[in-house]
Amino acid sequence: MSNLVPIERIENKIYLIRGQKVMLDSDLAALYQVPTSRLNEQVKRNLDRFPGDFMFRLTEKEFYALMSQNAISKRGGRRKMPYVFAEQGVAMLSSVLKSKRAVQVNIAMMRAFVKLRKILATHKDLAQKLSKLEDKFEKRFKKNEAQIQLVFDAIRKLIEVKNKPKKKIGFLR
Repeated sequence: MSNLVPIERIENKIYLIRGQKVMLDSDLAALYQVPTSRLNEQVKRNLDRFPGDFMFRLTEKEFYALMSQNAISKRGGRRKMPYVFAEQGVAMLSSVLKSKRAVQVNIAMMRAFVKLRKILATHKDLAQKLSKLEDKFEKRFKKNEAQIQLVFDAIRKLIEVKNKPKKKIGFLR
């Protein structure tokens, strides 16, 4: 099954839109090896299975921003903005598209979503640990800041002493 569609290929097709990880209808259709119109046709026939948090249509602004950020081709002559499917919507597609390939591709996609969720959780943990370290260093720096300032003040005093005019020793005229 993993040879069917590499997880990396799926991961590259997952976008963050409106705070959700989603996949475009055209990318899903390519993975399922069906025309995008066929996929959308099956979805429209089963709209009750796809509430707004499972699937939504992109706005023009979102679509063009996505195209420019990810170099998505304008080819294909879309007349309507694409649908995007959240993880639950992708899972629901396997009940709408009943081919053997659809089931196998869906399994691979669920694994990709799980992998991404684990990676994001790891990044979140690392960010929290880094933040704690920064706080510790900031506190330590504040403790030592007074001592460091004393050293600089002492150096300045030494410099000032060197710059004072020296009294001449010996016979003065």
